[in-house]
Amino acid sequence: MRSSNPVFSRRGFSRDNGYAGFNAQQPQAGGPAAGTNPYATNPYATNPYAQDAQLGAPAQAPARPGAMTIDDVVSRTAMTLGTVFVTAALAWFLLPVDPENLNKSYGIAIGAALVAFVFAMIQSFKRKASPALILLYAAFEGVFLGVISNAVSTYLSPGVVPQAVLGTMAVFAGVLIAYKMRWIRVTRRFYGFVMAAAIGFVLLMAVNMLFAVFGGGDGLGFRSGGLGILFGVIGIILGACFLALDFKQVEDGITYGAPREEAWLAAFGLTMTLVWIYLEFLRLLSILQGDD
Repeated sequence: MRSSNPVFSRRGFSRDNGYAGFNAQQPQAGGPAAGTNPYATNPYATNPYAQDAQLGAPAQAPARPGAMTIDDVVSRTAMTLGTVFVTAALAWFLLPVDPENLNKSYGIAIGAALVAFVFAMIQSFKRKASPALILLYAAFEGVFLGVISNAVSTYLSPGVVPQAVLGTMAVFAGVLIAYKMRWIRVTRRFYGFVMAAAIGFVLLMAVNMLFAVFGGGDGLGFRSGGLGILFGVIGIILGACFLALDFKQVEDGITYGAPREEAWLAAFGLTMTLVWIYLEFLRLLSILQGDD
């Protein structure tokens, strides 16, 4: 399947497990099942649930040296998120928000976000994972989050940052538990719905931003008041759906024996999704506190 994150969208791992087979091809009886899995090293590579004719049990692809493991994903994700946290903390303390010139602070944040976006796009179009690019993305993303969080906490909604962090952690834990318990099943229909909803959401927010830039105020009002609360909740739900897609991507990569360097792509995708959820929480909580 293919993940929602652009870094994964060009590297979907094929899989046929009865409920998600976006790129899979049905193997012919008695013939090799390889062909759609770029990491195929055995006849069961494209169908890890292929039935053994004699035992009637699922045949798993044998482990091979240098294959991605869950420990690889966890360690790379910890490094990437750790970089985001460190640079965010440094930006918070070393780039204090100027109350008399907030535009300067916002300019630094927007500049860092644009640089992070450039690194993200470069990585998404590379054929292989580049740890340096991914960590640079995380560093500049952290600067953006540090400045924005400081500004929001200082001048708009004091104390909102810890709440947004806790909310993000809660969503991550909740989706992970739901995915492991198979309460969430990533199907073709699920993937299509999430992608359609995400495209519509991003386009609507872009239009709202254009109206705000050229018309002033809150644009069309989708990011403030009652509509802001509604779209904040929708944004968090979309982020939770992205997490489910990312977990499926990691699961498929481990199942197929993807190269160890693909763990960096998993960390990259998870980091982008968590940043999305955090920003949606930050905006939603700011609106809620402002209405009190």
